[in-house]
Amino acid sequence: MKFAQLVVGPAGCGKSTYCHIIQEACTARKRVCRVINLDPAAEAFKYECTVDVRELVKVEEVMEHFNFGPNGALMFSMEYLLKKLDWLEEIFDTFSDDDFILVDCPGQIELYVHNPVMREFLKILDNFDYRTIAVYCLDVSFVADVTKFVAGTMTALSAMVMLEIPHINVLTKYDLLSREDQERVDNLLDKSPEELMDGFQEGLPAKFKQFVKGLISVIDSYSLVSYCCMNIEDEESIDHVLLCADMAIGYGDNLEPKEADYFGGTDD
Repeated sequence: MKFAQLVVGPAGCGKSTYCHIIQEACTARKRVCRVINLDPAAEAFKYECTVDVRELVKVEEVMEHFNFGPNGALMFSMEYLLKKLDWLEEIFDTFSDDDFILVDCPGQIELYVHNPVMREFLKILDNFDYRTIAVYCLDVSFVADVTKFVAGTMTALSAMVMLEIPHINVLTKYDLLSREDQERVDNLLDKSPEELMDGFQEGLPAKFKQFVKGLISVIDSYSLVSYCCMNIEDEESIDHVLLCADMAIGYGDNLEPKEADYFGGTDD
């Protein structure tokens, strides 16, 4: 069994930075990590890119040729990618079974909540025997208050339902917060639905408050969405995120344990 992470989330939420940090963490652990850039509109990234979809199709060229807007050009590019199965097959054939794959995806949220393109891509990964987890990245500012927290959580839940694979949610840019703001976010994530509603904005219609309370209660009751915070300046935080993703897809379960060398490598 081979393993992959599908790194998804809104534009500007830190997906490429996540891939860069996780690739470095894997390299430090002698773990081969290949990163695929699946965003045909990407401009730059820090990670070492093994495969770049822009070698096949670029959004700006599609816009110029078909006179499409940015979103239309990206959707066309993603659908075009899925038609090039021979190109994808050549890519995956170059990877070994031990290579760990990160897929840096575009930031158009419709790809994960109602458009079938990413589900079709997941079928391709499945055909190549990849066990894949979706890592949904969300800017920590989305949980700055209860309203944003509910909105961000519902979007993450929509992606989870649409993709139908193991799923974790990562709050990015946690390291950019002050210590006080970090504590406020931690407290918000630990609160019960009743405690969240206590801090809800005053002056809103009662029906709206009741609706939001119902959403929070459903999410909490079924443990549908939870978050882990990622501080890229804290090695323990990075390790925790990687461990959560690994455990969700069983990475390492099939690895053979190393035999202890009780004799220190001597031949005596």
